[in-house]
Amino acid sequence: TSSMDGTVRAFDLHRYRNFRTFTSPRPTQFSCVAVDCSGEVVSAGAQDSFEVFIWSMQTGRLLDVLSGHEGPISGLCFNPVKSVLASASWDRTVRLWDMADSWRTTETLGLTSDALAVTFRPDGAELAVATLNSQITFWDPENAVQTGSIEGRHDLKTGRKELDKITAKHSAKGKAFTTVCYSADGQSVLAGGMSKFVCIYHVKEQILMKKFEISCNLSLDAMEEFLNRRKMTEFGNLALIDQDAGVEDGVAVPLPGVKKGDMSSRHFKPEIRVTSLCFSPTGRCWAAATTEGLLIYSLDTQMLFDPFELDTGVTPVRIRAALRQQDYTRAILMAFRLNERKLLQEALESVPWDEVEVVSSSLPELYVEKVLEFLASSFEVSCHLEFYLIWTQKLLLAHGQKLKARAGKVLPAVQFLQKSIQRHLDDVSRLCDWNRYNIQYALAVSKQRGLKRPSEQPGSDDEADASDDDTLHLL
Repeated sequence: TSSMDGTVRAFDLHRYRNFRTFTSPRPTQFSCVAVDCSGEVVSAGAQDSFEVFIWSMQTGRLLDVLSGHEGPISGLCFNPVKSVLASASWDRTVRLWDMADSWRTTETLGLTSDALAVTFRPDGAELAVATLNSQITFWDPENAVQTGSIEGRHDLKTGRKELDKITAKHSAKGKAFTTVCYSADGQSVLAGGMSKFVCIYHVKEQILMKKFEISCNLSLDAMEEFLNRRKMTEFGNLALIDQDAGVEDGVAVPLPGVKKGDMSSRHFKPEIRVTSLCFSPTGRCWAAATTEGLLIYSLDTQMLFDPFELDTGVTPVRIRAALRQQDYTRAILMAFRLNERKLLQEALESVPWDEVEVVSSSLPELYVEKVLEFLASSFEVSCHLEFYLIWTQKLLLAHGQKLKARAGKVLPAVQFLQKSIQRHLDDVSRLCDWNRYNIQYALAVSKQRGLKRPSEQPGSDDEADASDDDTLHLL
């Protein structure tokens, strides 16, 4: 991590402690940090001295200071394949530094606006740069040639803050992507920044593939495009009027350049934004560091945690303890409150088949629909077909009248259950019919073998050959 206090700190994730602290010869403010693939070299960009500092991870010693930029360093990234460091700056350039050649500048990429973020493709053959004019440009680092660009101003769709004196349309001209990340295959790029949206673009086609809204929390600032009309008076926006005006002790005036302000204020509203994005190595999920915290988006539904009426007393240990005590109803209720599929399956399948009727009748009405939905999905993957059919039968017999009273709400679960059972019925009936016809054929052949064939009169050779062929065909 890098900080404005002039230090770069390395933390051990196993022991949760700071085991190395890197400092510069003179006090400076660090705005970005990067570590090479081997984990041996640490680099950090300075915001005030416009320099890049290089340290050794093993010794903590300062190896070199790279100078050449004429503006604050906004982003650093090491090439995953080669020993090359890319540094982006507000001076509208991206410089490539060769580690093997005494950190000499190999190329300088000229941009049309201030650079805010830079990243390499996983194979190191392409470079993506986010600039202040809301564009993402793609470069060939070997030949220093621009290969494409994406205009993202209309995809950001920024909102209007309470203290803004201009509309969201005009304020969007100063908003841009501040973080970019390639997907695992390098075909897509993920971009986020001064907006509540995260965009995925196709690199080759340079089109927007999908846009994610990271929050709907209206207590955050810059969430809506237009201001609330109820806060507009004849004197202007109420948010612009100082709430402490007229207080005897005076008004606390914030220092110049302070963006966060007084967090203890009753009217504190943090601005929605995305500060960092990262794809997983498998490409199945990605994470975003936002104003509301760390958000993880995944294609794997097993990672989804969606509890129901959860409290501190519902844990996997207590669920298994209830199963050992044969308190099946309480174990099933706690499993559905925790809402983890493996625990649900374990709790339901631990019930003996002769006690299913008692347990199903003791379930509250609120959980019956959830059990039916789980049974419908389990029919697709489970091998315990008869056991789940018993569960379904006992549930419908015990709670059929209550479910019928709210048929509109339960109908999707019942239809899903019916489709799953019908599919199994079709598969089993097709297999049974095939076996039945094979058995009938085998019985018919065995009866034919037991019959004696009548003797035939000797005829011509052709007739004899034909009869031999027929006999051979029958066998």
